[in-house]
Amino acid sequence: MVLCTLLPWACTRKSVSFNSNPEQPIVAALGADTLTRTADSLNGKPSLSTARKVVITKEQERAAKEAEKEAQRKPKKKKKVFLGEKIKRGFAKSGPKGRNQVVEVFYFLKTPMPLNAYAPAHYYFDTKKHKILKLAAIEEDEPSLKILHGPYKKLQNNKVIETGYYALGTRHLRWERFDKNGVLLSKVHYEMGFPRDANVSYYGEDRSLINEVVPYVNGKLEGDYAKFLINGQADWRGQFENGKRVGVWSKYWGFRNRRRYEYKYGESGYDPEVTEPELIREFNRNATVIYDKEKNIDKRGQPEAEDRPGMRRSVPRAAPKVSPKRSK
Repeated sequence: MVLCTLLPWACTRKSVSFNSNPEQPIVAALGADTLTRTADSLNGKPSLSTARKVVITKEQERAAKEAEKEAQRKPKKKKKVFLGEKIKRGFAKSGPKGRNQVVEVFYFLKTPMPLNAYAPAHYYFDTKKHKILKLAAIEEDEPSLKILHGPYKKLQNNKVIETGYYALGTRHLRWERFDKNGVLLSKVHYEMGFPRDANVSYYGEDRSLINEVVPYVNGKLEGDYAKFLINGQADWRGQFENGKRVGVWSKYWGFRNRRRYEYKYGESGYDPEVTEPELIREFNRNATVIYDKEKNIDKRGQPEAEDRPGMRRSVPRAAPKVSPKRSK
């Protein structure tokens, strides 16, 4: 009896609602879809993506790609420029290896340029000899000679012993020398090769043609001396140290900057001054050596060494006298 009474109740179908609010009708519960939102539909239709699509023009797309490429590119190296000219770094070593070795760090022009003919001297880096050369003038272009232009530094035992600047092959701005302990030994200011305190005389009142450059540093003769003819060609070049002529002094023909005579003075300005210099070299008008004391060459008086038939040779005995320092 009991079994027959329970069986009908167990087989009866009953609707079950998942709505948490039993008072609301089932239809209302089924109508509210909690898994969809208005923002997830397009034109009232379900969308598989919740991201909004943005329409961009081709120009904007191209600009975005370029910006991305630019961000991926490595930053370009800045070109080295000094006084408006492109330069390249170089270095040279001299002396024994080790602590006493001298290292020079400098810059030179990438492309050659015309130089000032009135400059007392020009400085070059010889790529063949790997050393800095000081030359009064060169008659023709030499590919191995690079014009110094830019900062300069000389080091020994990792300590700076000299600093300065070159401009178009000439010393420029402030140059300083130090001892091994970093104590300042000397300081000289240059203006395109000339010491700032130099005496400069000119031909004529327009001051366009230089006659003579007498170097003075702190009231004493010091540095490169130069004397020119009225046509702009060099007449004499030499060097003073401690108020005395030192090294080799050159007398020129007066055209194409060709040397004629070379006289030798003392090695140092702190030794007794040489009053009668020694003739060590002589050249004819074709720049051919006709006398060289060191190489024991003497072709003077021979027909092939004559400059012009019947021309008398006048040999100066010494460099010209210099004018006294002008008062400021």
